[in-house]
Amino acid sequence: MKTPKRLIPLVEEGLVDEVISQLMSGKEATVYVVRSGEAIRCAKVYKDAKQRSFRQASSYREGRKVQNSRQARAMEKGSRYGRQMQEELWQNAEVDALFRLANAGVRVPQPYICTDGVLLMELVVDGNGDVAPRLNDVDMTPERALEVHAALLAEVVRMLCAGMIHGDLSEYNILLAADGPVIIDLPQAVDASGNNEAAAMLERDVDNLAAYFGRFVPALLDAQYGKEIWNLYEAGALSVDVPLTGQVAADTTPVDLEGLMDELEETRLEEEARVRREQELRAGS
Repeated sequence: MKTPKRLIPLVEEGLVDEVISQLMSGKEATVYVVRSGEAIRCAKVYKDAKQRSFRQASSYREGRKVQNSRQARAMEKGSRYGRQMQEELWQNAEVDALFRLANAGVRVPQPYICTDGVLLMELVVDGNGDVAPRLNDVDMTPERALEVHAALLAEVVRMLCAGMIHGDLSEYNILLAADGPVIIDLPQAVDASGNNEAAAMLERDVDNLAAYFGRFVPALLDAQYGKEIWNLYEAGALSVDVPLTGQVAADTTPVDLEGLMDELEETRLEEEARVRREQELRAGS
C-alpha cells in the first residue's frame, strides 16, 4: 500500500521498510502493519487532538509530571504551546507505560521506539501467525472464560505491583494471542500512588472484566476482585502470586455520628461566614 504521510520519516530513517496494510483506525490512533527488516511489527500513528474523540480527562492526567513550571502554566492556560505539551505528555504516557510494564513482566506489546507521534511496537499474533483478535470478537466456553479471566486478573495485579493501573480496561483493548491475553492501549494509564481516583479506576477495570466474562460465567458478576486487590495493595500485602478469592469482609467499624455532625456544623458555619463577608464587601463598594 501507499506509505501514509506520517510514516514516511520512519521509512526514510530505515526504521520501517514497508507498510503492509492498515490494521485499524480508532478514537485516538490509526494502526498499520509494517515490516522492519525480517520482523513484522505494527506502527501506531496518534491522531491530532482535534481529530480524536477521546477526551484527556483531568482524572487521567493527575500525577503526571511535566519538565518545568513554564510547561505546567501553559497546559493550565490551554495555550497552543500548552496543548502541544499536553499532546506530548499524553503520547509519552503510553510509551513510558509500555516500557515500564514490559520490564515488569506484564503482557503488553513490546515497544521499540516512539518518534514524531508514531509508536513502533510488537505485532501480537494468534496461533496461526495472524493478527490476534480482540477479546470482544472471541466466543468461549465457561471453562475457557474462567481461565482467561484468571489470567487477566493476574496481569492487573502484576500491573499494580509495578505501580500502574490501565484506567480504561475492557474487552475492546485486550488481544487474545497464541499464548494468552495481551493488554493494549495505555495512553490513559495512571500511577497508582499519584492519582486520587486510582482505587475507583482499578475497581472499574476489574468490574469491566467481570461484566464481559460474566456473559459466560454469571457467578463472576458477584465477585469483588477489584476491592480485594486494592485492599491488599493498600495494606502492602499485594504480590504477583497472592491468592484471590473475590470476597471482601464487610466493614463493621461503627460510624462516628457525633464527629460527622460536628464536621457538618463546622462546614455550615464557614459557609455562613463566607456569605457575610461577601455581603459586607458588596455593601462597602
